[in-house]
Amino acid sequence: MLHSMFTLIIDTAAGMLAGALLLRFWMQAIRVRPPLSVAQFVFQLSDWLVRPLRKLVPGFGGYDWASLLAAFMVAILAMVVDVWMMPLFSLQTVLLMAVLRVLQWIFYGFMGLLIIEAIFSWVNPHAPLAPFVRALNDPILRPLRRVIPLVGNIDLSPLVALILLRIALQLVSTLIMSFV
Repeated sequence: MLHSMFTLIIDTAAGMLAGALLLRFWMQAIRVRPPLSVAQFVFQLSDWLVRPLRKLVPGFGGYDWASLLAAFMVAILAMVVDVWMMPLFSLQTVLLMAVLRVLQWIFYGFMGLLIIEAIFSWVNPHAPLAPFVRALNDPILRPLRRVIPLVGNIDLSPLVALILLRIALQLVSTLIMSFV
């Protein structure tokens, strides 16, 4: 029981830090400028890890590879801490599980952004963060909106995106777990 509580704390802390790192990567990848409060939170939470890594892994192709590498390093560290009591795990298993964890964070992050956008559209479409969240979701929803028509003036593309993300997560998880 104590191990599961410790694992919960480690996973939560790692998820928050990796979420900020992945958001930092995604904001730069799609060239969206965050509101000041979000920018301060993300950059203050992640600068201590990203800045030293930028010396080793500079940006290339317009992407912040240091942020993505930092998220992977956080996942590896979280996996090592999670399995340190279980000597059955090899280095290869820890690395594969870290890749799976980063992919889970990515998929769950996109799902969370879609849910936040849906809530904004129902409650307050003119909220200060609504355009920012909309811009983060646009690369995912734009191709779906071309294919899925409005039904009674209701956009069903976020629902389809959630289902597709969930299916993709399940496929990726099954694939990676088959190697473990």
